[in-house]
Amino acid sequence: MKYKNGHFYIEKVSASKIAKKYSTPTYVYSFEKIVSNIKKFKTNFKKINPIICFSVKSNANLDILKIIKSHNIGADVVSKGEMMLALKAGIDVKKIVFSGVGKTSNEIDYAIKKNILLINAESEDEIINIEKIARKNKKKVSIGIRLNPDIDARTINKISTGKKENKFGVDINTFKKIIRGYKNSKFLEFNCLSVHIGSQITSHQPYRIMLNVIQKCLNECNHKFRFIDLGGGMGIQYTKNDNLLNYKKYSSMIQKFLKKNKVKIIFEPGRSIIGNTAIILTKVTYIKKSGRKIFIILDTAMNDFIRPALYGSIHRILPYKISKNKITKKHEFVGPICETTDKFLETSSFQKLTNGDLIIICDVGAYGMVLSSNYNLRPASPEILVKGLKTIVIKKRQKITDLI
Repeated sequence: MKYKNGHFYIEKVSASKIAKKYSTPTYVYSFEKIVSNIKKFKTNFKKINPIICFSVKSNANLDILKIIKSHNIGADVVSKGEMMLALKAGIDVKKIVFSGVGKTSNEIDYAIKKNILLINAESEDEIINIEKIARKNKKKVSIGIRLNPDIDARTINKISTGKKENKFGVDINTFKKIIRGYKNSKFLEFNCLSVHIGSQITSHQPYRIMLNVIQKCLNECNHKFRFIDLGGGMGIQYTKNDNLLNYKKYSSMIQKFLKKNKVKIIFEPGRSIIGNTAIILTKVTYIKKSGRKIFIILDTAMNDFIRPALYGSIHRILPYKISKNKITKKHEFVGPICETTDKFLETSSFQKLTNGDLIIICDVGAYGMVLSSNYNLRPASPEILVKGLKTIVIKKRQKITDLI
């Protein structure tokens, strides 16, 4: 995704051509970028040779999952629906990990019957329920326990998951108690210590602390695990001021950890695979000048892309066509929904725009479409995959008649 002669292109197709063919707003993915990210991730951890389970919650498009599956990647799922989608995409059951704090009995039963790699339990209550359902199915179930290491991941507070005040996992003492209490169970096989400390992490330091806590737990609970699931959380560069995770240092720390522990590492990447592979192609509906601010009202809204409203996240906004005609005045890019939080970016200057101009919202591949809604009875936008010169509809635009 780059500019060619001052115009924005996705691979070999101009954004203008896509807008003319599919209208706006539209999610647009680059096949080339998805494949490139997968290869980079694998290269970064080549010496570890991990099991990679893509986080389906970050992007649940079936065609995207099929691309990911074709590169021998599994799935991290947090619901029966995500598990069914992963299976529909052809993902190997022995590369599916089921996580989440509130698995229902129906979901656990489904996972047991499908014989997936792991069910990562997050409380003693859940383990009691898994054992009960396993007994009913007369199966010994491969499970993990999620450890809450009480670590500040140095990320947005709303996506931090490894602190003691967060709802995820159990503390070390509870972890050890569970291992001692259920180690002789005929229906539970404790194969994995699982941990996930947060999302959009751009420093290797929280991971260093995490590995130290894991080592302490392993030393104290005296149990031999087959897997250590390190979760995901590896961040991407949304703005030029964002740091990039030092993968070399993180990989080196894990290699050092593996010299002491003969286990298989599991990763659950989402954002690092899919985050920067997509844009929202949108259009200026109106321009409204109000005092010292210019409101750029777009035809996309928080129902299409809620991250800025939900997390205060910053996503770059670019013009389709570059102009030297800049206006040094505060610009606020907003949507048409009747909420003050329906805004995407505020910037101190931008190039001069007119009604109908195309606008690019960057890096929306992760937690974009999956978090979309029909708020204000707005139909869902389509998803388009660009592959060289080809454009492929991987999700159709919803019609208003689908909603009423």
